[in-house]
Amino acid sequence: MSRSPSFSLRSEPETKIDEKAFHQWIVAFCIIRFDLEQGQLIEECYPPGSLTQNEELEVAFSSFPDSVSQNHNRSSIHDCIFFFRIRRQEVWQAANLVSQEIVEVDDGSASGGKRELKQPNNIRRSKTPKFLYGFVFNRQRHDERLKRGGEQKSVVILSHSPYSSVFRPLLQIMGPLYFDIGKKALNYMAASVSAWPAPVPGQLMELPIGNASLKVNLPPAHSLPMDGGIYFEEVASPVAPFLPYNQSIPQGLFHDSDLFGTFRGLLMQLWKLWELLLIGEPILVIAPTPPQCCEAVAGLVSLIAPLVCSVDFRPYFTIHDPEFAQLNSLPEGATFPPMVLGVTNLFFLKSLRSIPHIVSVGSPAPNSSRLAMSSRAPTGRIPDGKEGFGLQNSLKRFNPSNLLNAVKLRRDGPLCLMTEHREAIWSTYAAITKPDTSILNRLIDAGMSPRVEESMSVVNNEILRRHFLELTTNFLAPFGPYLRATTPSEGSSPFVDPPPLPSFDAEDFLASLSARGPGKFLLKRMRGNWLELYRRFLRGHNFLPWFRRRRAVAEQQQIRLWMQARMKTDIHQFISKMSELEVVDSFNAIERHLLGELQSGNANTDSEATSQKLRGDLKAVFDVLPKDMQELLLMNPERADLLKGTHEEENMKLSEQSFVQSGGVPFSNSPR
Repeated sequence: MSRSPSFSLRSEPETKIDEKAFHQWIVAFCIIRFDLEQGQLIEECYPPGSLTQNEELEVAFSSFPDSVSQNHNRSSIHDCIFFFRIRRQEVWQAANLVSQEIVEVDDGSASGGKRELKQPNNIRRSKTPKFLYGFVFNRQRHDERLKRGGEQKSVVILSHSPYSSVFRPLLQIMGPLYFDIGKKALNYMAASVSAWPAPVPGQLMELPIGNASLKVNLPPAHSLPMDGGIYFEEVASPVAPFLPYNQSIPQGLFHDSDLFGTFRGLLMQLWKLWELLLIGEPILVIAPTPPQCCEAVAGLVSLIAPLVCSVDFRPYFTIHDPEFAQLNSLPEGATFPPMVLGVTNLFFLKSLRSIPHIVSVGSPAPNSSRLAMSSRAPTGRIPDGKEGFGLQNSLKRFNPSNLLNAVKLRRDGPLCLMTEHREAIWSTYAAITKPDTSILNRLIDAGMSPRVEESMSVVNNEILRRHFLELTTNFLAPFGPYLRATTPSEGSSPFVDPPPLPSFDAEDFLASLSARGPGKFLLKRMRGNWLELYRRFLRGHNFLPWFRRRRAVAEQQQIRLWMQARMKTDIHQFISKMSELEVVDSFNAIERHLLGELQSGNANTDSEATSQKLRGDLKAVFDVLPKDMQELLLMNPERADLLKGTHEEENMKLSEQSFVQSGGVPFSNSPR
């Protein structure tokens, strides 16, 4: 969506701001100016005090295009939109997920036996998000009358949520509005955002701004990072092996990224990139401009949906990031940490030589007059016929000239980008998945018309996204039996504890998968060593966080399903068929469920109904136990209180029924 001439402020905008509602979406708005003497300066920050001093500095450095990467532009105004991701300073100590617990899969060596993957009983998650997302509207104004011939200023939206589908179109309104009316734009936007309903992951939301409205699909809960305070019980959304019926509903982060437009010159390499992201390999993405590099990183992250990308990704990374010093000081031969870095400064080619995979995308920005915000603005791409090598060029048939160029490109290495930018990938990784030519043949070459190209790019993106969603879903499908909740079988008692989910052992899993195969979909798209991809996935940094998360969701879902079965089942139907030992086991199980419900702290109607039903079931089982067993059980004070409470509730019900039958008014527990 763009800020069209029809957009206007309300005549009397509501300036009252609900900060609590505002922070459900946004951490802060910042206005940052590039000062020739002092560097980047934050002129405005609303609400004040939202960032630490170090965070302010990092946000300021990340909110401007790298001077090294920018071509001189003689036009009066140049706008661009991009976004970055930085680590919050207060959670620096707990930055990295402990990956040492990943089961080490034997590569064929004789050492090591079977080791079972176990997850801790109590999985705790910090409610303080680890990362901050910054969405930037940058304006470069060139004026011969100004010192050094121009000035730069950025409007920045900071959020803990990676809602690119919300904040990029919001910037298209907010950015130009700020340059029109100044600081008042911040107050107006803050008031509008604070009036929005709370974000609902996975839903289509309508968010009013002035006389306009943003209609956006939020990414589903299962794709959002766990460090944002999203707990397992809130993430009960279906994942593999089911495919969505509606393709407009996002299945992962950055569903709005322009996958086709960004990798148009590297379409044959998308399957290799999918594998690299899947197994969590470090990747350096180089592009001439921040919009192009952040779009490429977003596209890569979205490529493995519905799998959550657990490696650290930075859509726009600069030398001022605190982590650059650590990466730059890695000793020779050290393994590069799992990261996807988007950069525009070619200095990274020399400073980060140990990164094993380098991808170069995009093309240098032409000397256009101004970014056309209504065309490709959400992706930050500048509409121009010269951008990209074209679909036909990316699918060239074999000829000796192409082979020689490829050999020369590999021989020269990525340092050849220092003299001339080109779209290429440098990696020694041998992909197992074969490019699907049937998918490539369905893509539409839109020609050179920007308007036709944009509409056809939407179609091409849907084709590619559907394919890789299906590819990832089929790849994850063999893990389904370990992540599937069970329900009580017909005729069995739901009053016992549900069975645990099947335990996972990596070697057993690989042996079983090797025997039965990955399925027809993958078999015809992968080479004979497809099992090696699963082996690498199990060792990578994406598997364990995803598996634990889905496992916990399945356990929570199983608890709910069995609780629902207990609510619907009359326990008297089973008591007569139980042995004395089964009756005792049922009593113990119901008591645990009741205590768990009472200790949960839920004070809603459903919880009260559940507790009441369990109390009745507990009393029914207790009544059929032998007298000596009853006396033994009542020796426990807590248990005696539970049963006493059951007796009191029944007596109260009988008294009320009797009183009502005699023409009286029912008793009330509420104070007068």
